[in-house]
Amino acid sequence: MKRQIARIRVEPAARIQELPTQFFANLSAKAAARVAEGYDVINLGQGNPDQPTPQPIVDRLKAAADNPLYHKYPPFSGYRFLKEAVAKRYEEDYGVKLDPDTEVAILFGGKTGLVEISQCLLNPGDVCLVPDPGYPDYWSGVALAGARMVFMPLAESNGFLPDYGALKPEDLNRAKLMFINYPNNPTGAVADAAFYAETVEFAARHGIVVASDFAYGAIGFDGKRPVSFLETPGAKEVGVEFYTLSKSYNMAGWRVGFALGNADVIRLINLIQDHYYCSLFGAIQEAAAYALTGPQDSVRELSAMYERRRDTLFRALDRIGWKASKPGGSFFCWLPVPAGHSSESFADLVFEQADVVLAPGVGFGRSGEGYVRLGLLADEARLEEAAARIGRLGLFG
Repeated sequence: MKRQIARIRVEPAARIQELPTQFFANLSAKAAARVAEGYDVINLGQGNPDQPTPQPIVDRLKAAADNPLYHKYPPFSGYRFLKEAVAKRYEEDYGVKLDPDTEVAILFGGKTGLVEISQCLLNPGDVCLVPDPGYPDYWSGVALAGARMVFMPLAESNGFLPDYGALKPEDLNRAKLMFINYPNNPTGAVADAAFYAETVEFAARHGIVVASDFAYGAIGFDGKRPVSFLETPGAKEVGVEFYTLSKSYNMAGWRVGFALGNADVIRLINLIQDHYYCSLFGAIQEAAAYALTGPQDSVRELSAMYERRRDTLFRALDRIGWKASKPGGSFFCWLPVPAGHSSESFADLVFEQADVVLAPGVGFGRSGEGYVRLGLLADEARLEEAAARIGRLGLFG
């Protein structure tokens, strides 16, 4: 007779218990359950591009997959040709020169690097300056490092830019890392060259590494090209920029991103990744390099499409009396909730009574209360339909 083995009790490590709730995973599950029940849900609450990857990039992947070289382990830090490709793109688009060997790290998507940098630089008790509202995965890396977050409120009255003068000296004395993100998720705000110059001077004065999240760098509106942090004189002395193919080329599922800039930080990111990964499948790297160095018409067309969607949506919002400021970039709109509602109560009401998914602003930080985030990730007809459904609730005007 076999002796029955009792299941052991698995105790999670403290760092796992400190992780924040995965906000977007819960939002996605909620929407999927509603769709499974047969409802016609318009999901504008996530940041998942709705268009396919341009076909020439897909074709390049298919051809590259036949190359037996790529069936072996790739170099730990990735192929140099991909590093050269992103360096070429930055020089052409922003006039920024990058050394492929020392100033470029290939990432499993930008999100990975945004989590890794905290583990590379922060010790327990150190401070990380984080935008509020901001992308919640910044919080994940800080939690894994055992460090402490100090939030930088982004107020509409200040163009959703942080006020460095409002930070406490005792926090600045312990701060080692700060995140900035423009075009901004969730507010859609953009930053100009003067802001980045102020940021470089601030970081140099206090010895803080800057992590610029430039995920939406290709998506700017009204004839204005988003500014890269790395265009600023002295930027590479104080920080790095995170760049991804997810939004620019509709390659979210391909998981190709980069950390670019300060050579000391790049070395540390490559080091930690040596212990986690063995880089991306080589065929994906070849297709990604083709995306970066090939014709860029699809990138410009994509930005123009989001601008058309933005303008269509805001005409529809105006018809129902929902007043808000248009975003200057990204594919997000940051909309104030009606009087008498919190961001969560309004998002829940819209979901339950209009079958439209919006992301409550408080999920991006305390300063996000009073807003919801809407993604321009459906065609113009569906955006108009979403606005009409919300308008029928009679909450505006």
